[in-house]
Amino acid sequence: MRSTRIHVDQALSLHTELALPQQAAEHVARVLRMNAGDMLTVFNGDGYDYAATLVSVGKREVVVRLEEREQVACESPLRLTLAQGVARGEKMDLIVQKATELGVARVVPLFTERSEVKLDAARADKRLLHWRAVAASACEQSGRVCVPEIAPAQLLQEWLKDLVADDAQRVALLPEGTLRARALRFGDAGGLLVVGPEGGLGERDVGALQEAGFQGLRLGPRILRTETAGLAALAALQALHGDL
Repeated sequence: MRSTRIHVDQALSLHTELALPQQAAEHVARVLRMNAGDMLTVFNGDGYDYAATLVSVGKREVVVRLEEREQVACESPLRLTLAQGVARGEKMDLIVQKATELGVARVVPLFTERSEVKLDAARADKRLLHWRAVAASACEQSGRVCVPEIAPAQLLQEWLKDLVADDAQRVALLPEGTLRARALRFGDAGGLLVVGPEGGLGERDVGALQEAGFQGLRLGPRILRTETAGLAALAALQALHGDL
């Protein structure tokens, strides 16, 4: 039977008691209907799973005691960043969730030439918190102990200007791309994968990417939707060069 896993965004110490965050507490108490004495697993992204015992389950507070910890080696040896054109509605949630399950190390939401989604500062901050919660929940389900970084949404050109010079493989999914996933070679820095929004990447986007050293990657003869394209590419790269 699989253990219930709960992510908490704070430091964890063995043989101490911890009050679970409100949403996690409600899930344990109201949805799972767990009781004092039941076991669960807590993690915070430090690479360990912490075995915990429920000490008390109340209407307003759920307290656990951290008993022991185990280092978990389930992170992909292929460090991939998905730079995803912000998609509409729940599509972006799906992308963040499934990319996390596929082992992505970082997700960068991008505004591109043909982006249809517009976010003011307040909405952007709210969406960022939501996407980070989606990633943490996906880690709970998939068994990952390292939550991928979800960067703030930003303009493609601004992201390109801030890229560091390293040996990361730089590719963008393009219908006219000539590179194949099997031919790629990855160094210690892994890879950067750019995927356009619903309308695809525009000419200015492609020009900026080429100037930054990105090459066009083509998965096959069919045009994939934005919520499919990045996930299909991640799965292919993990299968060919990672741990799938």
